[in-house]
Amino acid sequence: MPTPSPERGDRSETSGTVAGLGEFGLIARITGGRVQPRVTLLGPGDDAAVVAAPDGRVVACTDILVDRVHFRLDWSTPEQVGRKAAAANLADVAAMGAVPTALLVGLACPADTSVETLTALADGLWREAGVVGIGVVGGDVASSATLMLSVTALGSLDGCEPVSRAGARAGDVVALCGRVGWAAAGLAVLKRGFRSPVAVVGAQRVPEPPYAAGPQAARAGATSMIDVSDGLLADLGHVARASGVTLDVRAPEVPARLADVGAALGVDPVHWLLTGGEDHALAATFPPDVTLPEGWTAIGTAREGAPEVLVRGRPYTGGPAGWDHFAR
Repeated sequence: MPTPSPERGDRSETSGTVAGLGEFGLIARITGGRVQPRVTLLGPGDDAAVVAAPDGRVVACTDILVDRVHFRLDWSTPEQVGRKAAAANLADVAAMGAVPTALLVGLACPADTSVETLTALADGLWREAGVVGIGVVGGDVASSATLMLSVTALGSLDGCEPVSRAGARAGDVVALCGRVGWAAAGLAVLKRGFRSPVAVVGAQRVPEPPYAAGPQAARAGATSMIDVSDGLLADLGHVARASGVTLDVRAPEVPARLADVGAALGVDPVHWLLTGGEDHALAATFPPDVTLPEGWTAIGTAREGAPEVLVRGRPYTGGPAGWDHFAR
């Protein structure tokens, strides 16, 4: 009997994996059968996509998610990871006061990654894109020792001016839209080896950013805005430094569920509210004479002073203000 060639043996051993399907087979698998929205003029399959930009300006942002740093597949399903990757970028577009128009995805993974895993990741990306009525218009794939997703989101300002971090002025009201602290509580639960309460674990797995609140705040006259991805105090610190003001805030009210989880784990839930990231709420400043849009809650004020964030007039002493990838 002839000895099987290495090529045939490889195919047998890699059945159901990226190595077995190949680069272009993988691309066909995760892009085939998807329906693009009208804003996509030319989708996957060419050297680049073409997306309508009727405003004449394009908002663009990119986030990288790395296995065992931003997600764990023993904690989340691949679809949940895909949704989380899309949400992190779509929230950044909303924080500029823009409406999302498209996603681009760069994927790197080991050759033995199952096709089923990557198909589910793509499903998650498309599901979250569908929440705001857009599509995945292109990207790239490559081999890597670690599973990584790099997602780029595009958006349209629809005639409005972008809302940056640098516009807060003394006297402005600091406001928040969306939940904070839930994803941090979920992470604490998962680290203890538990999988419930489902509400907080689900918040860690798949955020629920208030996408529509960004353009809504821009139309209402927001002077600055930011996506709360690393922690409320840490991200407001970016606004304070960019704007040259002091932001004096109070912690949002502690939800009963977070109070229960905090009591069970021996953690003050206020710390999660002030420093927990990954919920992707939006924080903004508004002129004092503006009526806050529906869903926004005042949590503080801006005033003249050193660029810093205070909690009820004092520096926060409960630990780091948020996540920093390179902090030791």
